[in-house]
Amino acid sequence: MTDKEIVNDVLSMVNSSLTGYANVISQSENQQLRQTLQQIRNSDEQFQFQLAQMATQKGFYKPAGQASQQEINQVKTQLTQG
Repeated sequence: MTDKEIVNDVLSMVNSSLTGYANVISQSENQQLRQTLQQIRNSDEQFQFQLAQMATQKGFYKPAGQASQQEINQVKTQLTQG
C-alpha cells in the first residue's frame, strides 16, 4: 500500500466517523455525553483538516475547486426555499 493510499484511507475513515458523531450527538439527551462527543468530533475535525492540508501539499489529495459566488447563492436559495 502506498503512502497516498494510506492517507486517503485515513481521510475516508475520519470523514465517516465525523458523520457518525453528528448522528450520535444529535440524538444524545445526556448533556455530558453530548459535550464529550462534541469535543471528540472537534478534535477529529482538526486532525482531518491538518491531514488534508498535508495530503494536498504532497499531491496525495486534490480538494474540490472553490465555488463561485453564483454557485454559493444558488445553494443558499435552494436551502432556504426547500
